[in-house]
Amino acid sequence: MRKFPKVPLKGTAWAVSALAVLAALLLCICVGSVNIPLLDTLQTLGAALGMGEMPQGAVPAIILSVRLPRVLCVMLVGAALALCGAVMQGLLRNPLADGSTLGVSSGASLGAALALAFGLTIPGIPMGGTMLMAMVFAFLSLVLILSLAYVLDKSLSTQSIILIGVVFSMFCTSLLSLVMTFSGEKVRNITFWTMGSLAGSTMNHVLTMLLSLIVCGVPMLLCARELNAFAIGEENARNIGVNVRSIKLLLMAASSALIGVCVSVGGSIGFVGLIIPHITRMVSGPNHQKLLPAAMVSGGVFLLLADLIGRTILRPLEIPIGVVTSLIGAVVFVVIFYRMRKGR
Repeated sequence: MRKFPKVPLKGTAWAVSALAVLAALLLCICVGSVNIPLLDTLQTLGAALGMGEMPQGAVPAIILSVRLPRVLCVMLVGAALALCGAVMQGLLRNPLADGSTLGVSSGASLGAALALAFGLTIPGIPMGGTMLMAMVFAFLSLVLILSLAYVLDKSLSTQSIILIGVVFSMFCTSLLSLVMTFSGEKVRNITFWTMGSLAGSTMNHVLTMLLSLIVCGVPMLLCARELNAFAIGEENARNIGVNVRSIKLLLMAASSALIGVCVSVGGSIGFVGLIIPHITRMVSGPNHQKLLPAAMVSGGVFLLLADLIGRTILRPLEIPIGVVTSLIGAVVFVVIFYRMRKGR
């Protein structure tokens, strides 16, 4: 039997993680279409917190109104996607499980695109209609995919789940194209949004992501020990007292809802939830009590750097962040898969 001792992250690891996040945040705030000196950035951030005077000129407006909301939103989305990917892989005992490979992201994208095309809104809640549709479609997609996989293969094998997820993603993509065909003048916004972009993020988006990460992410982190139990099989987990049915439903609902929020805020951003847990697992090990928080940190830093590449490599033109993550993720995934096969 494989044991997963309860070993929290050491203080040194937390300190290194905090410094990595802080360095990535400052780098992404300073560098862009207009580079801002680090001292001016620190002075502006300090003044915003009530420490010192605000610098003169356009620097404070660029940092506080444009870059700070964007980088915070990017970091939270990256952390959320990586957390959902790690949870799905542990829950399904499937190294290829992720919102994008299982079709959950495609379902959420379809729901959000329908909300954008038909102008569905919830009074008093910014992006309420888009977010609600994305969350509902994400959860229904996951339920439908797992149900179909169970009907076709009672063992819920990796091949069956992934195959149905890929087919379902293609189906959702076709429906999304159909929606765009009849969306008229809104087609450009939907097209750019499907590429994945966090340009134009505001503090409302940041607060939305932060609240969603707390509501959906905390239950996932609290179920780390149960995910460790799932690694030795559902029957063994049940024998040691894990309520398998309730835990699976809770984690499925939380992960699909969080993916839906991420899609509604930043569009379709692939590969983060697939490759980041793999890379993190190589460092932290398979214990979910360490893996889940480490994946959140790694996902946040990865998406920050991917967004920075998209903003600067062809400046003043901007590459959508979803395109950057797909290009990087495809290469990294091939390398990881090759190493796994070679090691086996």
